Parts: sequence; C-alpha cells; structure tokens
Amino acid sequence: MSFKDFFWITFSYVYIAFVGLSSAIMFVIACCIRLITSIFDRRLILLNLFSSFWASIYIWVMPIWSVNIVGRQKMDISKNYVIVSNHQSQIDILILYRLFYPFRWISKAEVFHLPFIGWNMLLNGYIKLKRGDKESVKQMMDQCERLLKKNISIIMFPEGTRSRTGLLKPFKSGAFILAKKMKKPILPLVINNTKDALPKHSLILHKSHLEIKVLDEIAYSKFKDMEIDEIAKMVQHMISSQVKEHIALEQEKYLGKTAN
Repeated sequence: MSFKDFFWITFSYVYIAFVGLSSAIMFVIACCIRLITSIFDRRLILLNLFSSFWASIYIWVMPIWSVNIVGRQKMDISKNYVIVSNHQSQIDILILYRLFYPFRWISKAEVFHLPFIGWNMLLNGYIKLKRGDKESVKQMMDQCERLLKKNISIIMFPEGTRSRTGLLKPFKSGAFILAKKMKKPILPLVINNTKDALPKHSLILHKSHLEIKVLDEIAYSKFKDMEIDEIAKMVQHMISSQVKEHIALEQEKYLGKTAN
C-alpha cells in the first residue's frame, strides 16, 4: 500500500468517526428543537432546517469537497413538490440538505436503526421502506400522500438505487403516480460528481467538485393528461440532459457521426 493510499484511507475513517461522534451532540439539540417547536410547528419545518444545517456541517468541514448550487431560487417554500433526482452516491442526500429546503425523503427501513442519524430521521418524520415488501411500499405511498396533503414536499430517487457509472437507470413510476394523483408539481433536481466523491460500495473519500442543479418545476397542468410512463420518460430526459456522463456520451456520439 502506498503512502497516498494509506493517507486517504486514514483520512476517510477519521472523517467517519467525526460524523459519528458529532452526531450524538447534534441529536440532543434536535430533540430539544422537536420538543420546543412541537406545539407551533406541526410540519417540522424548523427541525428539517436544523437537519439541513447538521448535514451541511459535514460538507463545510470537508476540505476536498466543494458544492456548487444552481437554481436554488426556483424552490418556493410556500409550495410543496414531488422532488425527483438522479442518484449516484450515499452522499447524495447529504448535499441535497445544502439546499436548506424542508422535505421528507424515503430511506431503507434498516437505516432508521442507526444511532443518532437514524434516530433523527425518525424524529423528522422521514419515510421508511422495506425493499421487496409490497405492504411496505403501500404504506410508503400512503404516508407520502398524507404529507403532500399537509403541504410537505417529498423527495424521491426514481432510479431506486445508485448508479455506479453516473448514467441514469430507468425511472420507476412511484413519484409520478404520486404527483399525478395528488395534483402536485414535479421539481427535477440534477446531481453531478458525487459518485467520484464517494463511489458505490466504498467508504474511501475522494476530492470532487459537487454540483446540484434545480431545474424548472413542471406544473400539474403540463402532465395531467399524460400517461405515467410518459411523465417518467419526460422527467428522465430533463435530468439526463444535465448529467455530466450523459452530456459526455452525447458528445462522443456526435463526434463519432462527424468523423464518419
């Protein structure tokens, strides 16, 4: 093992240890906020924003990561959306917190058992899902509907899993069924470069310039007469057109055609 490899492995595990230790303190603060605001903040907006601050600390203290946010002004806190994004890495949700916009997100049920971070997810009212369990999927959709009725935004990764290459996987229908049934606008987000910062099935951190793009919202009136698969393909095309790997792929195709 080279000194460089040893350094990055050690650096990564020190960072993970810092996240674990600091989370104990931040969770106590989160509990206090939940207790104090429970009477007047039924939508947990303040707690959600504190969780955004908590998560952002781990971006701010990471010297090898920078985050560029494009289009944040398009997010209207007086509205609620079905927010959909591509999915590249475990840190995707971490950088999405940098938007400082209150939302609920869906996570595997076992993540909620993690000390402090998982407990905070329960505290914030995030949504559990047991993969492969039809009853859990139904409960998840029901919970999403209740939250949307309360003017709370939902964020979903319609690919269902992380993309190792950055190229988008086919979109599942759940987010678009929700948006159409509840007559809510869809807000597409684009994430770039997180797969380079923390690759799939790895705990070793790498230098990366992370990017979030907030695209234009899609009003319900624009897709109310479309089939679910048509909505999914439309949104997937919007997102993929801004994803670095898809842009590079299109450029290769273009150069190949011009060469011929």
